[in-house]
Amino acid sequence: MILAVPKGRILKEVMPILKHAGIEPEPAFFEVTDRRLRFSSNCKNIDIIRVRSFDVATFLAYGAAHIAIAGSDVLEEFNHPEIYAPVDLQIGKCKLVVAAKEDTVSLSDQRQVSQLCVATKYPKITQRYFREKGVQVDCIKLNGAMEIAPNLGLCRRIVDLVETGSTLTANGLVEIEKVMNVSSRLAVNRASWKMNPELIGSWIEKIREAAHLE
Repeated sequence: MILAVPKGRILKEVMPILKHAGIEPEPAFFEVTDRRLRFSSNCKNIDIIRVRSFDVATFLAYGAAHIAIAGSDVLEEFNHPEIYAPVDLQIGKCKLVVAAKEDTVSLSDQRQVSQLCVATKYPKITQRYFREKGVQVDCIKLNGAMEIAPNLGLCRRIVDLVETGSTLTANGLVEIEKVMNVSSRLAVNRASWKMNPELIGSWIEKIREAAHLE
C-alpha cells in the first residue's frame, strides 16, 4: 500500500498522528539531504511517498497512491470522483479567502462589481464561488507570490490561503470574504478501497482514532 503525504508545514503536524496510528517512516525520510521520494516504513505493507500537495491528489486519483493526507482545499479544487475523504484530521487549519488592496475596497465596490480579474492557484474553486454570486471572473493561475499581484496591477483580487493574515497585511492587502475553511483530511482511492476493504478500512480507523488522540 502506498501512503502519500504532502511536503511542507502539514507534514510536521501529521507525523505524530501517523506515529500514534502505528506508521513510522524509515530514518532517511527525515534527512534533508536524502533526495528520494519513496520510503519504506515500519509496516511491511506500507511505503510512503512525499510529494507536493496538489500532486498528492493526482497520485491518489489515478491509483498510484492508495491512501493519502491532503488539504481540503486541494481536494475541493481537484474534485475527482475516485477520491473519498472520510476523516477530518483537524490539523493544518486555515481558510481560503478573497483579498484585495486596502485602498480599493469599499462597500459600493463590492455591490457593483460584475466582472473581476483574480489571481489564484485555485481557479475552479474561485470560478464556482464567484459564479454563485453572479460575478464573472477571469482567473490568472499563480502558484506563489500571490500577495504582490494586486500591487503590480496584475489583478484586482486574489484568492489564497490565510493562516494568520500577516502576509496580507505586510503587502497592503485586506481580507474581503471567506471562501471556505480548510483542514487536512485522510483520503483514499475508491477503487483501491473496494479491492482491499479490510486493509485500507483498518488503517482508516487507526488514523481516525490517532487523530482524536491528538
